[in-house]
Amino acid sequence: MADVITETRRSAPEVVRDGLREAILAGKYTEGQQLRQDELAEHFGTSRIPVREALRQLESEGLIELHANKGAIVKGISIEDVLELLDIRIALECRALKLAIPNMAIEDLEVAEQILAAYDEASDPATWGEMNWRFHWTLYSPCSRPKLLSMIEANYGHVNRFTRRQVSMATGKARPQQDHVELLGLCRNGEEERAVALLEKHIERTQKSLRAAARHRS
Repeated sequence: MADVITETRRSAPEVVRDGLREAILAGKYTEGQQLRQDELAEHFGTSRIPVREALRQLESEGLIELHANKGAIVKGISIEDVLELLDIRIALECRALKLAIPNMAIEDLEVAEQILAAYDEASDPATWGEMNWRFHWTLYSPCSRPKLLSMIEANYGHVNRFTRRQVSMATGKARPQQDHVELLGLCRNGEEERAVALLEKHIERTQKSLRAAARHRS
């Protein structure tokens, strides 16, 4: 019932904005793709006015660009953007982990361990990013800070637009997985400072791998 009430209280621009944001972050709209207001209005069952308001809000979030002659265009994301977003990951996720460790139950640790076991068996790099996200999210969730978790999820969504496959191919699986196993052990032992320090190094290694991959491509 609570979900239904929340849904009915959302305005038309909010419904359009949230739907478009989710689609863009999921990669359903590609970089440079034009978003036609009439098609969006028909898709969401509304007039163009809420669509225009939603597009303005998404422009302020950096997801689209509004052009006088082309209308709304899905904005691209560069390697520089991703590296900065990983800096934001460090700030947000290290704080969440520090708050989460004292609240972790045995069930949380068991779920994280199961994810790592599946990660070990996965051979498709396209799936590694999703498993990586599920593992990290399982560790952060016990922090019981809804706004912080929402910011972490939104930031992940932006990084995900760079595609999980590209990040996974740049970092590989062996070294991140080694970090994950060590990180889980530190969480299990309640070693907050060491766990947070490892998490920061873990994300920094991703940054270095992405920089190296970009150098080699160029």
